[in-house]
Amino acid sequence: MRCKSLFKMTRGPSLIVLILMAAMTTLSGSGGGAFTGADLRHKDEIWIRSDEGRYVLGNILSFQTPAGGWCKAYDAHQPRVEGGNSASFGGWNGTPTIDNNATWAEIRLLARAYLVTNRPEYATAALAGIEFLLARQYPNGGWPQRSPLDAGQHQYGIHITFNDGAMTEVMRLLGDVAAGRGEFTWIPPNLRSKAKIAFDRGIDCILKCQITVDGHLTAWCQQFDETTFAPAGARAYELPSISGAESAGIVLLLMGLSNPDERVRKAISGACAWYANAEIHGKRVESRPVQGSPKGCDKVVVDDPKAPPIWARYYDLDSGEPFFCDRDGIKHKTLAEISYERRNGYAWYGNWGEKVLEQYPKWLKQQNVNPPATHAIQH
Repeated sequence: MRCKSLFKMTRGPSLIVLILMAAMTTLSGSGGGAFTGADLRHKDEIWIRSDEGRYVLGNILSFQTPAGGWCKAYDAHQPRVEGGNSASFGGWNGTPTIDNNATWAEIRLLARAYLVTNRPEYATAALAGIEFLLARQYPNGGWPQRSPLDAGQHQYGIHITFNDGAMTEVMRLLGDVAAGRGEFTWIPPNLRSKAKIAFDRGIDCILKCQITVDGHLTAWCQQFDETTFAPAGARAYELPSISGAESAGIVLLLMGLSNPDERVRKAISGACAWYANAEIHGKRVESRPVQGSPKGCDKVVVDDPKAPPIWARYYDLDSGEPFFCDRDGIKHKTLAEISYERRNGYAWYGNWGEKVLEQYPKWLKQQNVNPPATHAIQH
């Protein structure tokens, strides 16, 4: 195990290891649940230099897959047991992924840890992670949710995936690598050049995926077919749609580009027009106590004329109306119509468009252009 050099063990775990494992339980708040690099993204330099930080970072190194990426749902309380099967690396039978903040979060953490400590193993792992992301990019510029997949896994995991910010965060990372920003100041020039090429291809893919309705650019689905760029479904309740959640991160990424070309400008303006038209007014989602229910509460949508605008997670591709879905894959018009489990186990409404519409006038001013004429979206 990689961490044996950190804490030599004889007949049993040393006192410091036992203390650190207890600390990890406190950190995770679950007493043994999945605890990954994503949970540690914002740890400061003091933690990185600490015995605890060194121990946990060593564990994270041990979970890096041979391909260079990380799986979701591994447990960094302790190192991976070497010699185990592929599933010992984490979820999805050991398939590395960009879902659940996996891989890109570990790369950022380890790159920063290398800057702080100058420990070469952190740099080696971060570089291998970046190479993994570059290798897994499709020729069309997109990234699958997880890769490589076994024959029996060829389902939605191969789609170009924006769900939960997966591809968007990979793009942000590669943009920082290409520019040598933040924790990536030490990346060698050849890898920075590769990252720039991959980033530009990713932008092209994003533009090709943007959904057009009645001749107008709107926003994006959670995932797209890796060949046709058509909106695609994932889990049974994640149907092809226009997403009020995932699209926000995409628009903000595009707004952050320096010297955007006309395609990018049109994409941003079209998406912002869609967000303006997709606002839901006079509604608020609240969690009401329900004695004896699994979570002790239940989400309900209530009328509130003073409520700020919110957006639905899903909008129908044809009608433009918000919809909600259960594990049976059937669309419903209201949140109340789906099961308690899905109603309370998924983010169906949010304020995702707020920052987009807040940033849009600033972006227009920065670009020195006037806002285009808006178009109405029926919903």
